Amino acid sequence: MVEESDKEIKDNGLKSNHGLDLKQKLVYYYRELHKHPELSFKEFKTTEAIRQWLEEEGISLVDFPLNVGVVAEIRGTLPGPTLALRADIDALPIQEDSELGYASQNEGVMHACGHDFHMASILGAALLLKEHRAELKGTVRFIFQPGEEATNGAQVTIETGVLKGVDAIFGFHNKPDLPVGTVGIKSGALMASVDRFEIEVIGVGGHAGIPHNVIDPIVTASQIVTTLQTIVSRNLSPFSNVVISVTRFQAGNTWNVIPERAVLEGTVRTFQEEARALVPELMKRAAEGIAAAYGAKVSFRWFPSLPRVDNDPQFTSLLKETAKELGYKVVEAEPIPGGEDFAAYQKIIPGYFVWIGVEGTKEWHHPQYNLKEEALSVGANYFAHLALKIGAEWSKNKK
Repeated sequence: MVEESDKEIKDNGLKSNHGLDLKQKLVYYYRELHKHPELSFKEFKTTEAIRQWLEEEGISLVDFPLNVGVVAEIRGTLPGPTLALRADIDALPIQEDSELGYASQNEGVMHACGHDFHMASILGAALLLKEHRAELKGTVRFIFQPGEEATNGAQVTIETGVLKGVDAIFGFHNKPDLPVGTVGIKSGALMASVDRFEIEVIGVGGHAGIPHNVIDPIVTASQIVTTLQTIVSRNLSPFSNVVISVTRFQAGNTWNVIPERAVLEGTVRTFQEEARALVPELMKRAAEGIAAAYGAKVSFRWFPSLPRVDNDPQFTSLLKETAKELGYKVVEAEPIPGGEDFAAYQKIIPGYFVWIGVEGTKEWHHPQYNLKEEALSVGANYFAHLALKIGAEWSKNKK
């Protein structure tokens, strides 16, 4: 059954209470943000723009000790839960390669992951919820979070107390391979945990023409790289979802000298907590064993980063119903081994992360990445509708 307030959002569509077309506002926000991208924790102008747009619409800002980023709230006239909607606001150190009229004006910086889309969509949801405040049960807190690409933006934001009093949090990511009007929904693990490793191999350097008098760290490190790949295929269950990637191999500085040291660096992505706990010990054992066989030494360092994005199943049905009531297509969200610091919120309160289809021109982090602007209204309507629906359902279950 569709609530009357939900019908209003659906039928009222994209009209603001000022008689202006909300779609035009969303496109304006999106293009302005795309033109002026900023790197993690340097989102000063982005913060200023978001604050200005919210204040122009009469939406209350909430003061948390954030250097960059914005928090706003809309309080409903009826009692209910406090829900948070989160958008990330940072860009990437990528030079845009497009012919868009609103291409990045900041040299070497680009919204190549669609965070501009996320911001504009959640701004749109805020505008719609303000219009329907009389039907809103509870409070909606809008978190425009810095530093997602740095992997610790969510944690920095959490430490300001932004989750105090929040019952549940919702977020999303644009998905370039899904059509506009499609919402990808899946309970449980959606995005992988992200960890980093560094392996330093210490040998004995010397003349490249007299290798029998040295302990070659390059040969040793090469064997370690090969062996690390067998951990997934031979040491873990075939039902584990694990990626081990060596992304940096650095050694030596000239052609006729075998160096003393070689350094390997990379990332591990996992979906199961058991595998995440097991992998570092297996890697350390493999590296030390190979080093010992060659007479070298190894220093193994492990840097835990992000937990997995783990969606709370209690919200799955409501999320699917919301999409269907708005006429959107629901698909089973495909898990990916990319990471998202939205997971940090889910470690503290219940949360859910979904895909919003945007029919992107390229995959994320590509210098020609772009998306269809029609998807902006999907994001705005979906999360406004969701907040109304969850508030109504939550209040009903509390009776």
